[in-house]
Amino acid sequence: MRARGGALLAVVFLATATLGSTGCTLTIGKTSGAPADGGVVTATASAASPSPTPPSASASASASASPSPSLAPTSSPSGGATPVPVRGPGQKLVVMTISGGFAGVHQEVTLRGDATVLTRGRGGPVVHRAGAARFRELRILLGDPALEDVPDFTMNMSAHDMFQYTLQFDGRTIMTDRSSELPALERLINALSRWLPKS
Repeated sequence: MRARGGALLAVVFLATATLGSTGCTLTIGKTSGAPADGGVVTATASAASPSPTPPSASASASASASPSPSLAPTSSPSGGATPVPVRGPGQKLVVMTISGGFAGVHQEVTLRGDATVLTRGRGGPVVHRAGAARFRELRILLGDPALEDVPDFTMNMSAHDMFQYTLQFDGRTIMTDRSSELPALERLINALSRWLPKS
């Protein structure tokens, strides 16, 4: 198993180095029914594009029980999406970390089982409470079956100043710079990003 994982890392490293010098996007995903460490490396050419919605570079220093942010209607999850279950109030349903950019941003959003949203940034942690409707909406986005088809790694290797998004949920870690068109992931990122403090 270790030899197989090492071989995969070697392939990823070689592909990353090669694609980075040619301006391509590296996409790593899992084949249907394959174990998590049996990844497949694919590459598609793409031009560098800026992040559609860069996050704020600062955060509020005070904790608050603020109301849910006002969300504009977005496209709906694919058919069959049901809210992910909650096993307990301390459960982390999703953790999204945003880093990079010219300003060296590092922000984090955590949705917990007690319907609280914890945001962290330069100003310190802030706790928000999601209303019942907003909490259900976020859980439906997390339960979208289309997320199963999202690759674990989609980064434009020729772009050096794009924001990097790392999402951890349902035992998965997904890394993206939003340079690929992934509607289910975009809906989730947009919904979580609205909790971040405005600059």
